[in-house]
Amino acid sequence: MLAIAASVWLGSRATIIKSELEATAQVVSVLKDSIASNKPPEALAAAAQLRAHTAAAREASDDPLWTLASAIPWLGPNFGAITEVTRSADDVAALGVDPLVSVFDTLNWDSLLPSSTGTNLEPLRLASPSVSSAAHAVRASSERLNGIDANGLLPQVAEPLALAREQLENITGALDAAANAAAIAPGMLGADGQRNYLLMIQNNAEARASGGIPGALAVLTFDHGKLTLGAQGSASGLGVFFPVVPVDPEQAQIYSARLGEYMHDVNLTPDFPTAAATAQAMWERKTGQHTDGVLSLDPVALGYILNATGPVRITAPGLAATAKSGFPSEMTGKNVVQTLVSDVYSKIERPDIQDAYFAGVAKEIFGALASGKGEAKGLIKGITRGAAEGRVLVWSGTAAEQAIITNYPLSGSIAGKSVAPAQFGVYFNDGTGAKMDYYVKRTVQLVKECSGDDYGQIKVRITSTNTAPDDAATSLPVYVTGGESYGVPAGTVQTNVIAYGPVQANVETATVDGTKTDFAAHRHADRPVGTVTVTLAPGQSSTVDLTFGKIVQHAEPNVVVTPTVQPVKDVILATENAVCGAGK
Repeated sequence: MLAIAASVWLGSRATIIKSELEATAQVVSVLKDSIASNKPPEALAAAAQLRAHTAAAREASDDPLWTLASAIPWLGPNFGAITEVTRSADDVAALGVDPLVSVFDTLNWDSLLPSSTGTNLEPLRLASPSVSSAAHAVRASSERLNGIDANGLLPQVAEPLALAREQLENITGALDAAANAAAIAPGMLGADGQRNYLLMIQNNAEARASGGIPGALAVLTFDHGKLTLGAQGSASGLGVFFPVVPVDPEQAQIYSARLGEYMHDVNLTPDFPTAAATAQAMWERKTGQHTDGVLSLDPVALGYILNATGPVRITAPGLAATAKSGFPSEMTGKNVVQTLVSDVYSKIERPDIQDAYFAGVAKEIFGALASGKGEAKGLIKGITRGAAEGRVLVWSGTAAEQAIITNYPLSGSIAGKSVAPAQFGVYFNDGTGAKMDYYVKRTVQLVKECSGDDYGQIKVRITSTNTAPDDAATSLPVYVTGGESYGVPAGTVQTNVIAYGPVQANVETATVDGTKTDFAAHRHADRPVGTVTVTLAPGQSSTVDLTFGKIVQHAEPNVVVTPTVQPVKDVILATENAVCGAGK
């Protein structure tokens, strides 16, 4: 009789826990919508409801009989796991959500954006401790759930536990990023005094490992949130550097001393901190102006910004007059890529005028930003998307800030915490000396191989197609085709394809269109590097396979690529799994 009563009681506790946790899922949805819609009162009400539901679930699992049941052999771990889930949910609500929502109404995201009059960054600075505290609480809860041994748990318990772990892991990453941003953003936006950054716009028309050849250069100044655009220039305008700017010998061996000789070659290396530090040194040597860091965008990222600001009219004195007819009178998210990556080279003959047009468009876009034009949510979304695709990169010359930035993809680092354990990288460097990469379409795919030993083996497959017209040699301007100045026939594209494997792995073989070929093998930050040169005439395609072996990482592999004019989702294909087994 006593056993039956205990079972009924435990069943009632389980019902309460299940009901309250299901209710929290519905309230979380309301909370997200309230925050996304910038409605602080609704967010506060939702947070209070969330706290009530998680507290009720925790109270039910803290019942003495439930605690006693946790010690029962076989079934006990299931009760214990549920207890940890309810405690974690309540801690997240009380120590994570509540502090965040309490500062939410003090942050007006539109007013926090840079403007021509300045921004009050103090609310963001004051919110930093609350965001940091919330991140710590959620991280602790996540670690607690990850410490539960799920082996032997009933499916009814193991499945919700796995879901809770996944959700907390995602939240932890987002809150850590928010806490770090709140900690360094005020200073980087000039809250403690003026900050100057070298703006480097990488043009995808001529591929470089981190995006494209540096086109327009400018100095962006932030002073208490006030944004101004200062001196402008171009990579070619800085000339040749002699003596060369010192660079990492390991990278110089892979990419040559040109890394420190020419501004338009600093990003032959995919490691943006290296490229940025070199660019900063070059700018200071030639202009005498010290900058506090380097920001990089490509024309696709400029398009994301224009989607938030709306069309920007091209009104700079003399700008329209420098171009032939057919150029747009206003720049939008839809026309900026074709204009800056293709038309500016095919319709304007003189390189100095091309540079002037490019710089003028950049000035108009950042002038619109400085004036406060644009919707904050859309702008943040666009910059976030650009960072995820490798199109927005940031480097700070302040060591403490850079130590935080290097944890995230927008650092453009090829080593460190921002690099996943089993990460591969595929990068492209133009060898044509032209602006033909606008016409090259590429795909990249990881293919898991059967290694036959305890290590992993993965083939990196890169397919490239030159979509330029058959008569590109004559129909496209010499400046676009290169005019054979580098020994490459006009209309043909030559590319150095570089693939990086995970730390400690080896690059073993290379094939081009199924035929084994020689390749250059190097190491960078203990990562294997394989390089193959591909030459494509108009209409021609080619597939390079670089096989990496001795892979010790057991995490799911992923790959990052040089951002091009193509959407990244169209470049990176799903990983292919080889069929392994007896006789295979």
